[in-house]
Amino acid sequence: MVPRIKAGQMTWCDCGGRSPEVNEVRYHWPHKQSSARRMTMKQYAGLDVSLKGISICVMDGDGKVLARGSVPTCPEAVSQFLAENRLMPERIVHESGQLSIWLQRGLVRLGLPAICIDARQAHRALSARLNKSDTTDAEGLAQLARTGWFAEVHVRSEAADRLRMLIGSRERLVQLRRDLEAHVRGVLKTFGIRLSAINKGHMRQGFRDQLAAVTQTDPMLARVMGGFIDTHETLCTATAALDAELRSIARKTPVSRRLMTIPGVGPIVALSFIGLVDDPGRFTKVANIGAFLGLTPRRHQSGEIDWSGRWCQTDSNQSTQGQDRCPLCRTKLTPLGESSGAVLLEVGSGGEAALRVEMVEDRGVDGCEHL
Repeated sequence: MVPRIKAGQMTWCDCGGRSPEVNEVRYHWPHKQSSARRMTMKQYAGLDVSLKGISICVMDGDGKVLARGSVPTCPEAVSQFLAENRLMPERIVHESGQLSIWLQRGLVRLGLPAICIDARQAHRALSARLNKSDTTDAEGLAQLARTGWFAEVHVRSEAADRLRMLIGSRERLVQLRRDLEAHVRGVLKTFGIRLSAINKGHMRQGFRDQLAAVTQTDPMLARVMGGFIDTHETLCTATAALDAELRSIARKTPVSRRLMTIPGVGPIVALSFIGLVDDPGRFTKVANIGAFLGLTPRRHQSGEIDWSGRWCQTDSNQSTQGQDRCPLCRTKLTPLGESSGAVLLEVGSGGEAALRVEMVEDRGVDGCEHL
């Protein structure tokens, strides 16, 4: 008589004392969950994203794993995996990273409830697991999606990222041009050649003219500096093209034109602020924008002593670089969408903050001196 077999247990049948045959091995598999029941229960998915592939883990509300898999790094591949396994997760969680912005937009475009979470907070939770692999990380992210113990990260709009790409590319070109000029000046000083100050007009043609005049008397310098002259002209041309593009965008953006009514604010600073804030509606009060930009007051607390001091820069955002020279770092404009007026946050030299409401005239393009 064959005893009762447990789920997944292998037993031998009564073989009459002889060696059992292969076909006499019996298995008893548990019944698979029906598709209808799987569709009604809540499901949560975790995605561990890498450059080449995505590890997926889907579990139910009780923490039981329903499906695992690995697909190429593509939003369509994730959607196809869920459709083939008849899964409809309530949350799809993935960490912030290099591909998280592109992946988040693609998943949302496909109608999937994707959420990008803070990678630093997720790392603390995942580091408590015994083993570290893509599969276990995906399972840990699914657990975070199920419990809700995560901090959602705001993903900027594609328009804001394109604007920041233009500003960052221009900044990089300017830095390369400065490094090239500093290198050439330092090399020529070894031979007693000192280049004079140059005018910023005509794409800094004065620098190339001085360099060409120096190389006429020394054939070796002519061979070395000839490439620098061509490279410098290319960098200046590319920078001028991006400057023209940014000025054109600033003219067409009402918010940037209003920001440029502040003395000392030009197209670069205004567009940097717009691209960084992106959606001002996600800030509940004015002070949150200053903290987001890295302008937080210094605090000293010990026992009964507790005071807040001057503002300190705790972030390296584009709009807060050189805050002593940038008026937007001392004056915050919010909300950005109103046309009747603006709320200005003034920060004094001692760190005092004061709010005042001021009517800001929306000048035309001809009235913006920075354009």
